[in-house]
Amino acid sequence: MKIFLKTEDEIELMRQANRLVGQTLGELAKHIKPGVTTLQLDRIAEEFIRDHGAVPTFKGFPNPYGGPFPASICTSVNDVVVHGVPNSETVLKDGDIISIDCGTLLNGFNGDSCYTFCVGEVAEDVKKLLKTTKEALYLGIENAVAGKHLGDISSAVQEHCEAQGYGVVRELTGHGIGRDMHEDPQVPNYGRRGNGVMMKASMCIAIEPMITMGNRAIWMDQDRWTIRTRDGKPAAHFEHTIAIRKGKAEILSSFDEVEQLEGNLY
Repeated sequence: MKIFLKTEDEIELMRQANRLVGQTLGELAKHIKPGVTTLQLDRIAEEFIRDHGAVPTFKGFPNPYGGPFPASICTSVNDVVVHGVPNSETVLKDGDIISIDCGTLLNGFNGDSCYTFCVGEVAEDVKKLLKTTKEALYLGIENAVAGKHLGDISSAVQEHCEAQGYGVVRELTGHGIGRDMHEDPQVPNYGRRGNGVMMKASMCIAIEPMITMGNRAIWMDQDRWTIRTRDGKPAAHFEHTIAIRKGKAEILSSFDEVEQLEGNLY
């Protein structure tokens, strides 16, 4: 394992890349409504990212199980946990939820964030899943402090979600981030306090709870990308990129643009 501590200049570049991710999610929020296809959202995102001088990191991202990722964002609808591939056949309908994971490469550094959106009127039990998952993200961030361990983040996420009866996906994790989208260390959403790597100031990581309404078991579609819940129940996914600091983590990505449009629904 090789963990790269960032300089303040590098963190500023990451802040810029992550700011663009937040702006892209905000732009997409304007278009998320019944009747829109996930492919349309992907085209909007790619144009927006490139118009702002960056590259969509996910496009062409290698897959150990198959071909490279064919799109600029991941669009994961309802029972899709992560890595949903945008296409012209998936049309959003009233009551759906959609997690949009977005990455940008700007000036040599990556930004990465995910937000789960409601499409029209969503059932209250599904809104509660989203609310709990988002809360778990911020509880994890509260524990992302120099001198603590990664297990402190992991256990905060796990304890909060399992107390509500939700499943915590084990096979997928958060990660270090910087010049590469995925760097060491991995950041699981389950674990024990005091375990794992001790965090140091200037580490940069992406924390991303992936939480299911039912059983935590998952499976992969034939496209070798799309990950679904095995029981077909909804899943939620929220993600921030952060810089570890001595007193309080600095969140480099942002949900501000989304919440200005949607309001803080959960």
